[in-house]
Amino acid sequence: MLFDTHCHLCDEHFDGALDEVFGAMREWGVELAVNVGDGTTDDQPVFELAANHPGLYAATGVHPQDALRFDDSTPQRLRQWLALPKAVALGEIGLDYHYDNAPHETQLDVFLRQLLLARELNLPVIMHIRDAHGDATSLLRAHRAELPEGVMHCFSGSVETARIYLDMGFYISFAGAVTFKNAAKLPDVARYVPADRILVETDCPYMAPVPVRGRRNEPAFVRHTAARIAELRGVDTAEFGAQCLENGLKLFHIDPNAPRGM
Repeated sequence: MLFDTHCHLCDEHFDGALDEVFGAMREWGVELAVNVGDGTTDDQPVFELAANHPGLYAATGVHPQDALRFDDSTPQRLRQWLALPKAVALGEIGLDYHYDNAPHETQLDVFLRQLLLARELNLPVIMHIRDAHGDATSLLRAHRAELPEGVMHCFSGSVETARIYLDMGFYISFAGAVTFKNAAKLPDVARYVPADRILVETDCPYMAPVPVRGRRNEPAFVRHTAARIAELRGVDTAEFGAQCLENGLKLFHIDPNAPRGM
């Protein structure tokens, strides 16, 4: 049993391939997934796909790389999408200083506005923080009393940084990078995160894990990330996958008895 807590199945890389992708998910026991939209375009395909597949859920939010596209109409558009039955999170939101597509002050403002919107909607947030942990932790600490639940998606920081986010009540999610030989810090973080606060994801179609690195990523490949982390933690892979699934159900407020599968 596996839960891919972050994927982008409406990306053009999956055009014409979703039947095959869903078949692989069934084959490898990936019973649940959260499909993430971008909050700046028509996210109808994201929510339609979720409506047609029992184990597929949806999230949307304005990515920090698109912060300049956030305007006064954006919050209401997000409210409309996130009121749909299978919407489980606002995201991905946050700060990305690696690409710097928007001024830092704009990213910070848009990040905070979406955090507060998620709190209003009683939804968890999916956070994307890249090369910006200092500003992210400062903002989150300053507004700690107003924060929703959330997850640090595709975590790339250190044990020390993970500790800060964990102390604020957030989950830590690992993507394929934890399987890479050059991911020097991530194995230690994967060992450190408590069992009840850890998640796995693909972030597909990007960042395929070893041993399929270089291919188009897909939810079925989350098994490789889960296996690597289980190895690092010295636990059984199936038990670790079940723990991550349980954690995902809790974070995203999904009924454990709800239908699963694709």
